[in-house]
Amino acid sequence: MTTDPAQWFSGATRVMFVHAHPDDETITTGGTLAALSEAGREPLVVTLTRGERGEVVDGPLAHLAGTDGLAPHRQAELSAALAMLGVERHAFLGVAPARAEGLQPTIYEDSGMEWLASGQAGPSADATVDALTVVPAVESLNDLFAAANEAGAGAIVSYDDGGGYGHPDHVHAHRIARAVAIALDLPFWEIVTDIDTVDEPDTGTDGGTTEAHDVAPWLGRKVVALRAYATQLTVEGDEIVHVGGQRQAISPVEAFRLRHPG
Repeated sequence: MTTDPAQWFSGATRVMFVHAHPDDETITTGGTLAALSEAGREPLVVTLTRGERGEVVDGPLAHLAGTDGLAPHRQAELSAALAMLGVERHAFLGVAPARAEGLQPTIYEDSGMEWLASGQAGPSADATVDALTVVPAVESLNDLFAAANEAGAGAIVSYDDGGGYGHPDHVHAHRIARAVAIALDLPFWEIVTDIDTVDEPDTGTDGGTTEAHDVAPWLGRKVVALRAYATQLTVEGDEIVHVGGQRQAISPVEAFRLRHPG
């Protein structure tokens, strides 16, 4: 484990982080983004949707839930969080530079989700025709390809094949991010959500290796960025309290697993 961002992701620069909704980039990779930015490694964040279907924390912003006002508010939260992390390179999928050449800009909407008996998220029964997972996948795939190519990405980071916790937009993010990585012959790193396993030998069939980042020097910036997401979470001590009441420790370690093509 190292605090030197120049050694992270096998030394790649301009790493492209592919995230489904505003707040995901800070919750799972905020410390890494802050460190890479400070070190001049020029990370790029691509956000696939604006989180239109998200729940809202009880309180003064609760009236935004289910309204057209939620998406622009979450966009503003994202801008504030990225500023706190020092990230200067960001794009929404469907808008240049994350739009295939010759196509008019478009908005991929949040697909929504439903909690399953297993405790994982699953597809929503009422996703709109403009939802990320309803629009033909080739369109979002080509847009992400354009973003990676334009950015000169040296590696790509996104979720594991289960989307972390099953949200269909997260699963879609994994699929198109990994496909683009394979097409461009770039390393693909998936976010490891169970930090307790990072020191264990990898048992994946593709022989992936795990890299743990000590983000303690940048943890303060991550916490400030988290506080920007007042519609989605609250910060209590060293924990995130999500909109559904789930608690998550704010860890000084962020881990990623290199996946080989396949």
